[in-house]
Amino acid sequence: MAGQNIVTPDAEGIAGHARAAAKSGGLPPVHLWDPPFCGDLDMRIARDGTWFYMGSPIGRKALVKLFSSILKREGDAYFLVTPVEKVGITVEDAPFVAVDFERRDEGGMQVLRFTTHVGDCVDAGPDHPIRVERDRESGEPSPYVHVRAGLEALIDRKSFYRLVELGEQAEHEGAPWFGLRSGGAFFPVIPASELP
Repeated sequence: MAGQNIVTPDAEGIAGHARAAAKSGGLPPVHLWDPPFCGDLDMRIARDGTWFYMGSPIGRKALVKLFSSILKREGDAYFLVTPVEKVGITVEDAPFVAVDFERRDEGGMQVLRFTTHVGDCVDAGPDHPIRVERDRESGEPSPYVHVRAGLEALIDRKSFYRLVELGEQAEHEGAPWFGLRSGGAFFPVIPASELP
């Protein structure tokens, strides 16, 4: 209709609003923002952590990092949120990938610190649990670590193999389990009876 101004969300506009809202030295306060929903954006995060816009990979790491800082999860849906707009995006599995970890001792406790593909660092523990989903048919594990506000990172295969070497058996829900310990918490991976 003539005279109507319809705004279609696009990646550049959202990036501009995100840059304006970002504060140096920390993540934008996405949890405080409740802008109107502006529709879905043709943006997808693949299982390997690659971000796509309109079918093409986003090659600029700084732009991916900026978008990841304004990511919000509500139920099973994911959004990019700025103070003025909220757009839906597609996430195939988890929005982040944990590409490495380091093991440290803190006060006699093992702490596993994960680094994601966008540079987030998180210490696994009660506030950042590790969980493992197993494929019902193949039994293949998919391990995750909680990063922030309901957003998880899929732990990549090479890191998971290294983690398994640090695993131990402990009691979980009345049965022996093989799992991981970090930050004073035990995270079950597989029932000990199913170990090879």
